[in-house]
Amino acid sequence: MTRLMNAPTARAAESPTHRPSGTLRPRLAAPTAVATTVVLWASSFVIIRWVAPVFSPGPLALIRLLAGVAALTVLVILLRRHTLRMPGPRALLVIALYGVLWFAAYTVVLNHAGHLLDAGTMAMVVNLSPVLVAAGAGLFFREGWPRSLFAGMAVALAGIAVITLAAGDGRISLLGVVLALVAAAVYSVAMLLQRAVLPDTDPLTIVWLGCVAGTLAVLPFAGQTWTELQDAPAAAVGGAAFMGVGATALGFWLWAFAQTRMPTGRLAACSLAVPAVAVLMSAVALGEVPTVLAIIGGTTCLVGVAIAQLGRR
Repeated sequence: MTRLMNAPTARAAESPTHRPSGTLRPRLAAPTAVATTVVLWASSFVIIRWVAPVFSPGPLALIRLLAGVAALTVLVILLRRHTLRMPGPRALLVIALYGVLWFAAYTVVLNHAGHLLDAGTMAMVVNLSPVLVAAGAGLFFREGWPRSLFAGMAVALAGIAVITLAAGDGRISLLGVVLALVAAAVYSVAMLLQRAVLPDTDPLTIVWLGCVAGTLAVLPFAGQTWTELQDAPAAAVGGAAFMGVGATALGFWLWAFAQTRMPTGRLAACSLAVPAVAVLMSAVALGEVPTVLAIIGGTTCLVGVAIAQLGRR
C-alpha cells in the first residue's frame, strides 16, 4: 500500500504535467463529449417545435442534413485528410443503413412529431429508446445487464412518465406520441448498427458517411424544400442549419466518440438527460413553463441517469 501511494507522488514530482495529461484528460473526454451532445440534442427538440409552422418534416430534414454534411466534410478534411480509413464493403453497407435510419428516417419522423407535440413531451417519449438500446447491447455486444443500469433506467423512466403527464397541460396528441415512439425505435436500431461498425473505422468517418447516406435518402424532398424556402424567415433557416451543424454534425460525432469509451447501454442511459434539458430550454425559448410535476420528473430523470452512470459491474 505504501509503495502504491508513494510511486505516483514521485512521478508527479519529476513531471508535474504527467498525471493530468495521462489520466485526467482521458477520463474527462467521454463525459465532456456526452454533456455537449446532450445540450445540442436537447436544443434540436426546441428548434423543431419552433420552426414547425415554417417547414414541413421532409424539407426541414433536408436543410438540416445538408448543413450537417457540409460541417462534417470540413471536419473530415481538417482532421482526417491524411488518415482517412474507408471501411470495407460490408461495413459500408451497414453504415449506409445506419445513416438512412438515423439521419433520414429518425429525423423525418421526429419532425412530424414536432408538429403535434410540444418539445418536452417529444423528448420524453423519444428517450424511452435507452431501454431498447441497453437490451440490444446486452444481447448483441455481450455488455450484460448490470443491476445498476436497469435500476437507473427504471428511476429515469419514472421521471419521464411524470414529465410526460405534466407537459402540454394534458393536451397530448395520440398520433404525435405514436410517431415519437417510432422515432425511438428507429433511434435504437441505428445506434446499435453504429456500435457494430465502430471497430472498422473512426467515429468521424462513420458519422460523415452515415450523414451522406441520410441526405441522399431525403433528396426527394428537394423540390418542396425549395418552394418553402422562398417564404421562410431567415431565422427559421438559420435554426434548421444550426441543427445540422450542432446536433447532427458535432452531436453525432461526439456521441460516436463516446461510444468508443463507454459501454453502449450505459451511454444510452446518459441520453435520458436530454428531456430535462429540453424542458428547461423550451421554457425559456418557447414559453413552455414547466409545472411542479415537470420539475419533479426532470429531477427524477437526472437521478436515474446518475444511478446508471455511477454504477459499476
